[in-house]
Amino acid sequence: MDTPAMLALLERQKAAQLRDGTPSAETRIARIERCIGLLIDNRAAIEEALNADFGSRSREATAFTDIAGSIGPLKHAKENLRRWMRPEKRKTTPALLGLFGAKAEVRFQPKGVVGVISPWNFPVNLTFAPLAGVLAAGNRAMIKPSELTPATSELLKIMFASAFPEEEIAVVTGGPEVGQAFAGLAFDHLIFTGGTAIAKHVMRAAAENLVPVTLELGGKSPVILSKSADLDVAAARIMNGKTLNAGQICLAPDYVLAPRDKMDGFVEAARRSVATMFPTIRDNPDYTAIVAQRHYDRIQDYVADARAKGATVVELKPQGEDLSQQEHRKIAPTLILDPTDDMKVMQEEIFGPLLPVKSYVSVDEAIGYVNARDRPLGLYYFGDDAGEREKVLSSTTSGGVTVNDVIFHVAQEELPFGGVGPSGMGSYHGHDGFREFSHRKAVYTQIKKDIGPLKQLRPPFGPGIRKYLESQMRA
Repeated sequence: MDTPAMLALLERQKAAQLRDGTPSAETRIARIERCIGLLIDNRAAIEEALNADFGSRSREATAFTDIAGSIGPLKHAKENLRRWMRPEKRKTTPALLGLFGAKAEVRFQPKGVVGVISPWNFPVNLTFAPLAGVLAAGNRAMIKPSELTPATSELLKIMFASAFPEEEIAVVTGGPEVGQAFAGLAFDHLIFTGGTAIAKHVMRAAAENLVPVTLELGGKSPVILSKSADLDVAAARIMNGKTLNAGQICLAPDYVLAPRDKMDGFVEAARRSVATMFPTIRDNPDYTAIVAQRHYDRIQDYVADARAKGATVVELKPQGEDLSQQEHRKIAPTLILDPTDDMKVMQEEIFGPLLPVKSYVSVDEAIGYVNARDRPLGLYYFGDDAGEREKVLSSTTSGGVTVNDVIFHVAQEELPFGGVGPSGMGSYHGHDGFREFSHRKAVYTQIKKDIGPLKQLRPPFGPGIRKYLESQMRA
């Protein structure tokens, strides 16, 4: 779709929003129900499209993350939006006005038309999960899915067209040029999920029209492994998070900080956990391939760079299984031990099944390492030491934290999901998503009677206002 067509589509949606007014709870619920129906009715087609786009992608993982993982947020919004829509009462200032009948409240008003730029790694979930909040808040949406997953993007276009008129929800497909033009449209809000480098271009384009943005990015999410951690449990959970979608997750554990005397134990525990999950990798439908050749080459370059600079590289694959010649772009889970900061794998978000493991002597050293780098989207702590856990939580800043597991905080609909600084801005999910995509309108209703204190605020000024000002100037 070219820019004039996108502009026309946006204008139609804005006009429809003005024409129809603020949608009722029933209308919002009906829209959400249509989204749920699309996911249920198109499950097989979604699994097939994502398998085609990746070359090999676990159907169960797709059903879990992209389909069920989208239905959950939509159902949660459907069940709660009536309560979320209620005006929120606030206290008056000064409180005396409230005693005489003045009122202060916040009303939640739809912003209008929300642009959604969704990524390739979970293209269905990261379209529908934001829509839960967008639709609950009473908005319309234009969606730009990734060109890296063309079969899924085309399927999304067909799905939405079958259930929504374009003036409610529309899908725009195309390459980077279309994406750039889309980011520059005068939406009432824009949510982008993707890489930090592209986010800078998106934010710059949105700034031309002063469009408020929610940026869900990524970064290098660390794991701090405590001396008190159960190595087998920790390794199983960490490696499950690292191998889900072959590590192509913005919240994937990016590197592990482990006590020096636990390094060998962690490596062996990781080896056992991967062997249990993936007795074979090459032709295993449970193990996902890398989405594109350039990403495959990028990840392989990280490994070669780390090896050349002295790191120990441990491939966790079945003995004798050769992945050098294969139908798909599969890379075995790979540990990179004792990496140095000059290695590419420690400088860039990995977005693949590589896991650097770096040793530390004291937890203060681990905390210092995390704090010397960009604030990550997620942080993970494994251990049973309550004092140490609280020290990590209070001394580090990240978008969110999961304790004794990885990634799971993103699945909590009652928790906000979002980054901080280079890992993003704004947050959504559940009630926080409703608030993110709503205009929070402040409404103050003055008392009817023009009593003395109100009159004293108007000229000619006399002793009444001077007495009031004296009372306010005290420490």
